[in-house]
Amino acid sequence: MKKAIIATITLALALGASAADNVKATVHADQPGAKINREIYGQFSEHLGSCIYGGLWVGEDSEIPNINGYRKDVFEALKALKIPVMRWPGGCFADDYHWMDGIGPKDQRPSLRNNNWGGTIEDNSFGTHEFLNLCEMLGCEPYISGNVGSGTVKEMAQWVEYMTSNGDTPMARLRRQNGRDKAWHVKYFGIGNEAWGCGGNMTPEYYSDEFRKFNTYLRDQSGNRLFRIASGASDYDYNWTRVLMDRIGHRMQGISLHYYTCSGWGGSKGSATKFNDDQYYWALGKCLEIEEVIKKHKAIMDEKDPYNRIGLMVDEWGTWWDEEPGTIPGHLYQQNALRDAFVAALSLNIFHKYTARVKMANIAQVVNVLQSMILTDQKGTGHMVLTPTYHVFEMYTPFQEATFLPIDLESEIMQVSKAYFKEKEGARDAGYRPCPLLSASAAKTTDGSLVLAVTNVSLDKDQTIDFSIEGYQPKTVSGRILTSKRVDDFNDFSHPDVVAPKDYSDAKLKNGVVSVKVPAKSIVVLSIK
Repeated sequence: MKKAIIATITLALALGASAADNVKATVHADQPGAKINREIYGQFSEHLGSCIYGGLWVGEDSEIPNINGYRKDVFEALKALKIPVMRWPGGCFADDYHWMDGIGPKDQRPSLRNNNWGGTIEDNSFGTHEFLNLCEMLGCEPYISGNVGSGTVKEMAQWVEYMTSNGDTPMARLRRQNGRDKAWHVKYFGIGNEAWGCGGNMTPEYYSDEFRKFNTYLRDQSGNRLFRIASGASDYDYNWTRVLMDRIGHRMQGISLHYYTCSGWGGSKGSATKFNDDQYYWALGKCLEIEEVIKKHKAIMDEKDPYNRIGLMVDEWGTWWDEEPGTIPGHLYQQNALRDAFVAALSLNIFHKYTARVKMANIAQVVNVLQSMILTDQKGTGHMVLTPTYHVFEMYTPFQEATFLPIDLESEIMQVSKAYFKEKEGARDAGYRPCPLLSASAAKTTDGSLVLAVTNVSLDKDQTIDFSIEGYQPKTVSGRILTSKRVDDFNDFSHPDVVAPKDYSDAKLKNGVVSVKVPAKSIVVLSIK
């Protein structure tokens, strides 16, 4: 029986499951869905702040232990994540990037001013070779973001030839002169970035024509076949998607979508580690709103592409808070609390659900920027720390290439007044943003076992969930849990394991039902065999 909850001024609990009874849920192993594309676990590395320099790259002569110039500790941590794809060199940086500046002897490469991110002088010591070699070492697909905004058709066409041609072509010969004989495999190529904004402030009609022009000259080389990604919409701009689907159509294999959990683009976005309960639930509600955004873009794509040949690529997503005090303005260095881990888990659960259309997602960004996997010490001590978001990605690795299984799950819903942030969000967001307290995702892995992730974002209420599994007989269950005393807890260089996974033993099997006790403020990932 559902119960009524009295609303407060800014927060309210909607009708939900009774607190006295266990929540009942069903995993439909007998109704398998699409394969969960491993590229959903993609990363994003931009020349922004210390993401590249001091994050991924320190150079061969650095006192910090490195492998051919790549930070050894960062490399090993990323290798453990089984990263499927990494996007580079931006972001907005890509719209000012001219690739020939980043090849050849490092001491002869010209520098440039990073106009988008703090005016930092970029020395181009990390360029095409350094990025593509890193992807090879990590075993991940490179995703190149090409410069439409300030670049030329010839420049982009030559870049593709430089990277992928094994013939006796001018750009292949230049690559060999620079020390790389064999071409790289480059699958994903973005034709522009945020063409509606920093990538040229274009209309969707104009950008569609630019895409068609640039695309004409990006020829597949030496058996390498490009997966061509158009610069898609920012969150709620459904017209952009409709115009591109109409005007570009199947000339593209993917269309991007950018969505940030952010309180607005003017003024303070709030602290990553200092927030109240209202701000906490609001952020998770904002994060979950991406499902409605995906559904609306998907509906347009389904209408124009009923055979599902064009993928939706959420190639920028995550939290965006204020920079940490004392850090360089424009470098977007932010801490990463347990709240961010919830944003990661909830978002991934949604991407799993829509994996038939969502072919890739790239969290922003991999090191030292926004909702990163890893933080490195900005004072040069060589310290590294794994963030709570890293731990979610690591715990979720069994979902890569597994088969999605639908779940029936009821949850109490926290309703956060959008009016609480009306000055930042505007009239469009009048009303309430729902935040279900429970979320779950299930899949069947390639070895025949099940992986089940359960998230309880409640600040104060433990919850027991009884999962019936249709079409599967569970015999054993084991798992891990990610939680902490407070949702604003985080890891730093002095306390690197405040938020870290631990073994979990509160899942029980009885009569084919998996009963899971999920404490408040926790993420549980189970392996069921």
